[in-house]
Amino acid sequence: MATTNDLKNGLVLNLDGELWAVVEFQHVKPGKGGAFVRTTLKNVLSGKVVDKTFNAGTKVETATVDKRTMQYLYADGEDYVFMDLETFDQIQVPGGTVGEAANYLLPEAEAIVATHESVPLYIELPTSVVLEVTYTEPGLQGDRSTGGNKPATVETGATVQVPLFITTGEKIKVDTRDGRYLGRA
Repeated sequence: MATTNDLKNGLVLNLDGELWAVVEFQHVKPGKGGAFVRTTLKNVLSGKVVDKTFNAGTKVETATVDKRTMQYLYADGEDYVFMDLETFDQIQVPGGTVGEAANYLLPEAEAIVATHESVPLYIELPTSVVLEVTYTEPGLQGDRSTGGNKPATVETGATVQVPLFITTGEKIKVDTRDGRYLGRA
């Protein structure tokens, strides 16, 4: 248990049986009336974001979230198998929990896996990854100066918009947060 005075960004709260991460908080002391804390909370499992206000000093239940660096090993049906780099224990993370991050996961890649009571909540990838282009249409002569984009399929199967001069077989750097092309690797 903690009070609203102990809130900080990234803290995970257990409210009504659901886990909520504190995205933003602000202590407000109006000229009239009691102080309160205005927060923006994000549901850890669904990603839903809500604004919630607490009276100052209110007790809130915190949840312990264990974040460990793990290595992605392989996909097992709908699940993804990760190995703890310290204990070498393997855990299966459901495909729904991995979500869009699967587009940027290569075997032996490291990711941070967050768990609560041994249940995987979400995974965090590095902000950028290097992937090889497995297929893209060739750029036409004269197209290089227009600054246009074309779709390219990378080794994980994801499609990334790349400049016209990128060819099949090149390694590119991709932003894992929004799938943007960042440059050649």
